[in-house]
Amino acid sequence: MAANRSSGTARPARRRLSTEERRAQLLSVGSRLFARSPYDDVWIEQVAEIAGVSRGLLYHYFPTKREFFAAVVRHESERMLRLTAAVPGRPLREQIDAGIDLFLSYVEQHAEGFRAFHRAEAAGDPTVREVYRASLAAQEEQILGALAASRPADAADGPALRLAVRGWLAFLVTVCLDWLDEPDLSRDEVRELCARTLLGAISA
Repeated sequence: MAANRSSGTARPARRRLSTEERRAQLLSVGSRLFARSPYDDVWIEQVAEIAGVSRGLLYHYFPTKREFFAAVVRHESERMLRLTAAVPGRPLREQIDAGIDLFLSYVEQHAEGFRAFHRAEAAGDPTVREVYRASLAAQEEQILGALAASRPADAADGPALRLAVRGWLAFLVTVCLDWLDEPDLSRDEVRELCARTLLGAISA
């Protein structure tokens, strides 16, 4: 009978995710969970349930919770570096403003991942902390590279500049984390604050 036939609105078959798509999905879930909760409060079972996969499948991609969190930290770092890559050929102040603006855009659009990334230092696990510190070192090198490309050829470039950039990067992270929690300043005001601080640090 016609009443027993399909109405023609059958649910489409679920598409199988490729290995890379599934891995990206799991990392995205991890970024959200680690952003909201400390490392010890996140359970692998939560990740598997939210992603709609078995715990065994999750362990196939990431054998331990430590390796999963380390992969989340690395993933967020690589994404941030791509998004904030410098554009050569600009004057120094334009380069600084553009770089900070891109960084703040990342912070706004990926607030959960940003928090997760910077919680890594408090995780206490040596493997995770090593990934975190390597990620910060990559950011430091990216900033130094952008400065070198925009400054005069005879500009001083040594331990003092590196230390200034490292200290400013810690300042930038602290400002952004506070800004996410208490957005009393506009993005333009935060950018101006960070730009003036960096200019002061590298010219000291």
